[in-house]
Amino acid sequence: MLGLVLAGCSSATDAPGAEPSVADDSAAEGSSDAAPDAPTESPTADVSVPEGAEVTAQGADLDFGDTATVVFEPDQKRETLLDLTVKRAREGRLSDFEGFILDNDYKKKANYFYVQVKVANVGEGNVGGAPVPLWGVNGDNTLLPAVNFTTKFQPCASMPLPKKFKSGDSLKTCLVYLSPDNGSLESLSFRPDQAFDPIEWHGDIKPAKKDKDDKSGKNKKKSKQDG
Repeated sequence: MLGLVLAGCSSATDAPGAEPSVADDSAAEGSSDAAPDAPTESPTADVSVPEGAEVTAQGADLDFGDTATVVFEPDQKRETLLDLTVKRAREGRLSDFEGFILDNDYKKKANYFYVQVKVANVGEGNVGGAPVPLWGVNGDNTLLPAVNFTTKFQPCASMPLPKKFKSGDSLKTCLVYLSPDNGSLESLSFRPDQAFDPIEWHGDIKPAKKDKDDKSGKNKKKSKQDG
């Protein structure tokens, strides 16, 4: 059986000024294959901004497909600018997690969402190994950390930034968000600390793909023919 854990893209104590709660599964399993520790440092004003680059204003309300340029500091020694693009989102299915350990109601009685994103390093620093700095936000204004997998998850191949992620590097990846109590996904959010007015992306969430072995439609068609 394979582990499924929750790993936030920033610390819970760094939740933004709107004071949303942070989704927490105290029974989530740890793993030696888990992503590196989440960044906790706040962005500072002294990050070098390349000529021609323009940092997206705090509080920006974006659509899926839009790109935000943000200051990213995964720790005190590293900093850069990232282009973050939330491309699209789709509902997942509980059946997608067959073979994974869903060991409590928090995981079993949830809705899952798969979010395609692109990250590009447009600054000058190397921020390899850090998680992609995006929260999900549900209808209860709860921050949803991305799910971390101990092995490849085929429906949404999620991964942190590569070990080396230097200027000019880019990554396309898929992030999985678990919204407890059959909750929704209302937006994706970049919010590095409490003082930061978050940048958010909104868009239509596509419905879950049908199971390949779902023959209900065929059965209905057959019943009409038999009638």
